[in-house]
This record gives sequence, structure tokens and C-alpha cells, in this order.
Amino acid sequence: MTWEARADLVVVGTGVAGLTAALRARELGLRTLVITKDAAAAGNTGWAQGGVAVVRPDEHDADDSVRRHVTDTLTAGAGLCDEHAVREILADGAAAVARLRAAGARFDGADGELARTREGGHTAFRVIHAGGDATGAEVQRALSEAVGSGGIPVLERHCAAEPVRGDGGTLAGVLALDPHGNPGVVRAPAVLLATGGLGRLYAATTNPEVATADGIAFALRAGATAADLEFVQFHPTALHVPGASGRRPLVTEAVRGEGAVLLDVRGDRIMAGVHPLADLAPRDVVSAELDRRIAETGAECAYLDATGIPEFAARFPTVFASCRAAGVDPRREPIPVTSAAHYSCGGVVTDVDGRTGVAGLYAAGEVARTGLHGANRLASNSLLEGLVVGARAAEAVARDLRGGLIEARRPVLPPVPAAAVVDRELLQRTMTAHAGIGRTAEGLAAAREVLDKAGVVRPLRTREAVEDASLALTAQALLAAAEARTESRGSHRRRDHPARDDVRWRRSVALRLDVSGWLFRTDREPPRSVA
Repeated sequence: MTWEARADLVVVGTGVAGLTAALRARELGLRTLVITKDAAAAGNTGWAQGGVAVVRPDEHDADDSVRRHVTDTLTAGAGLCDEHAVREILADGAAAVARLRAAGARFDGADGELARTREGGHTAFRVIHAGGDATGAEVQRALSEAVGSGGIPVLERHCAAEPVRGDGGTLAGVLALDPHGNPGVVRAPAVLLATGGLGRLYAATTNPEVATADGIAFALRAGATAADLEFVQFHPTALHVPGASGRRPLVTEAVRGEGAVLLDVRGDRIMAGVHPLADLAPRDVVSAELDRRIAETGAECAYLDATGIPEFAARFPTVFASCRAAGVDPRREPIPVTSAAHYSCGGVVTDVDGRTGVAGLYAAGEVARTGLHGANRLASNSLLEGLVVGARAAEAVARDLRGGLIEARRPVLPPVPAAAVVDRELLQRTMTAHAGIGRTAEGLAAAREVLDKAGVVRPLRTREAVEDASLALTAQALLAAAEARTESRGSHRRRDHPARDDVRWRRSVALRLDVSGWLFRTDREPPRSVA
């Protein structure tokens, strides 16, 4: 090893969950170090447009309540939410937002009250926002400035490559690569993964380049469990630009909350008569119907008609700028849209305090599976989850250190690890073709075979190699989970099993790695039918 650092807590990631955790850990007196593989603001948080879904005691719709927010979340989650987790996290939402505002975040509003909008799946106006449609950017700004002014060290362009074990086999820190690829060890009794999502498994995504599933792969290699990976939420309204690939600009759901409607190429309403909430139905419903209508009409895309929204450019400046860059004026013409991989509802299994099944390993934000989202995330619950669980995870670390549940261990310095990698373009094409919105057993098996044959074991000496290995392992885990779930539920749609099966499948598919590095299921097998 060429370098070393020490901390009580090392936070991997600089989005809403990671920075919230770092700030709370500093308040609790923990020596905290944050590492991130790119610039501090390069993650998903800064791209979040819609807002933060929260019921605040002093400002809410007359008939709204935390209980109603819970009900909306459970409905969107299609029977797979952990109700305890939902209640705990949403109940903490108002306090979390108050802490964020105290840290300097400025939300839209007038006359002392915050503006609220409504998004898909919500039955009330409870989504607060900033900069019109730039909520994530404002959250990232406020948290980054608070971390900087608080003197919390942030190692940018340092890539977490592998968990480090202590002399007793317990977690003792992180093996990381510095900007020049030099390996080093961050020694810490507690590691918090806040690495974001897995959108780069797919050819079209709303996620930035850093969303390569690093945290899920790291946690699996550390011995933790991942669950609900088959539930990848596809956003129904990504801006369609002919011939473009990679990250697609997002057209926030709040545009539909303000009255925009989805049309097919013929000009017919797509969601009319499909769901009681029409264009504000949960995302899984809208994405599936939008893709079905595009296929039915033979078009490249659908359209979002927002021409009736007054002052569109002022209310949605980010969307407006993206549209104008693509040659579209949303004030005068419908916006061309398609679905794109957007959010992972599953991830590393944790409790509501961020604890995994591995002592010393914690996770928060999109990388974690707390049970809040179930089979389909309710819009704008993600920033809220990062704020709440990020803080709770830091508090859990402090309690675990005081109670002696975790302690600093002398690390056994590992060699540079090696793992199977797959050509990224091939992996993305394969996952898009067979593990997107519509899946079949045949297609999932074909994808697994392609990735198995294409895998090449290489040393993880660069950030690119770490990312490719993370994508390869997570893709295999997602395919295994999607193959196992022989039903359609939430954001997992099986063409060969189109019905929801609450008798056999109202539970999660959970996966771990065995000592040989093979994935195996840890959930209980479904009961066999008796003839």
C-alpha cells in the first residue's frame, strides 16, 4: 500500500445520504472521512429535479397527514414495502427537512410559506422544491458547503475498490485507489456506503456516469445481503433525442403534476382510462403503458404536452434548458419523451438506521434497501430517505462504537483484488434488451449466458476496472432476482408471468455471495403447489 488514512467513520459517496451522514457524525464527535470517486458534486443528487416529499406539521394540505403519505407510499410499493420502515422514515421527514434548511438549503415559496407541488402516486400537494426543478442541485450545494465549512475532509477522485478485513476477520476499512491509481487503506471501524444507484447497467438512463453499482458490489463482497434488485424504476419521461445514448435529460414528474399530459404519436391520451390517477399514476404503471403505446404505434417516442402550463420556463428552468438544447420549445410544442432507467428500489439490505448484516458496514440512500420503496418508489421519497437514513446511520455508528459493538481493528493489508469484468457497451446492450421493462425467462437466461461468456478476470487497478467489475456482479445479481420472481409486480414486469402473485411472491428475493464468490439466494423458497 502506498498511502493510509484513519477515521472513526469513512463515508463512501457525496450525495444527500453521504453528506448528511458526515455532518451528523461530526456533530456527534466522530472523526469522519468522506471519499468519492469523482468530483464531490458528480453523483445523482444534483440531478434530482422534482423535490422532497414531506408532510410538515405547520404547512400541509388540510386533509393531508403523515399517515396519508404512508398510505400513498405503501400503495406505490405494490405490497413489498416494510410498513415499519415506511412509518419510521416518513415520520422523521419534517425534522430532516428542518435540519437541511438550517444547513442553508433554500426552497421555493412566498410570504414565509414553502411552495408545494404534487407528483405521480401522491394524493396531496406535499412535494417541496427548490429552483423550480433544481431541488437536487440546491440540496447538493447546501450540504457540500456545510461539509466544507465544517472542516470534514473529502478525498475526491478516490475509488473504493474492496472491503478491508481486520486480524479477526471483521471489517476494518476500505481499500481505495487514489487519482493516480495508487492503492491505499482507509482504516476505520465503520464504513457507510452512500454510493447511489445502478443506472449505468442500461444503455439509456437518467443517471450520471458515476452510477455504476459500486456500493452493491462492495457490500456483497463484504458479506452483506442485497434484495429487491429486480425492481428497477424506469422514469417514463426522459427527453428523447434521436441517436443519443447514455444519460438522458429528465423531464420531472412535477411537469405532469402541473397539468401536462402524455400523448402518443397520433395525439391520443396515453393514460386516459388506464389508472384512476391518469398521468399521475405510479411510475411503473406510466412507464409500462408508455412503452406499450410506443410499440403499438411503431413510433420512436411519445410526447408530453405541457403547452398549457403558464410561465413554463420560470417554473421548470432545467427542463426548459434541456428542451431548448434539443431544439424543442415546450411552450409551443409537445416534448418528445421515452422511458429510461432511473432508480433502484432495491439494494443492500439495511434497517432504518442503515445497519447491514455485517458488523461495521452501513448503507444509506439509493444503494440501500430499507423497505421504504418496495416494488416501486413513490416520487420524491428518495431525497427524503437520504436525509433521514443518512442522519440515523451516523447516530447508529456512534451508538455502536460506544457500546463496543464495533471497534478499530488492525487491518490485514490485501493485495490488489481481481474480479470478472465485462465490456461495458456489451453489458448495457444486453441488460437493455433483456432486463428492461418487459422481461421473460428466455431473455433473462440469454442475458446471463452472454455475461458469463464475456466475463474476464482482471486486477482492479483502475477506477474503470472497479466500475466494470461492479456492473458485472450487480447485473448477474439483478438477472438472478428477475429470473426467480415469476410474476409481475411494481417495476418488475414479466411478459411470461403478467399477473401479480401475492400467495407466492409477496416477499423479497435476497442474494449473497458464498466463500467462492458465487451468488446464492438467502430468502425462503416459495411454497410448492400441491396437485
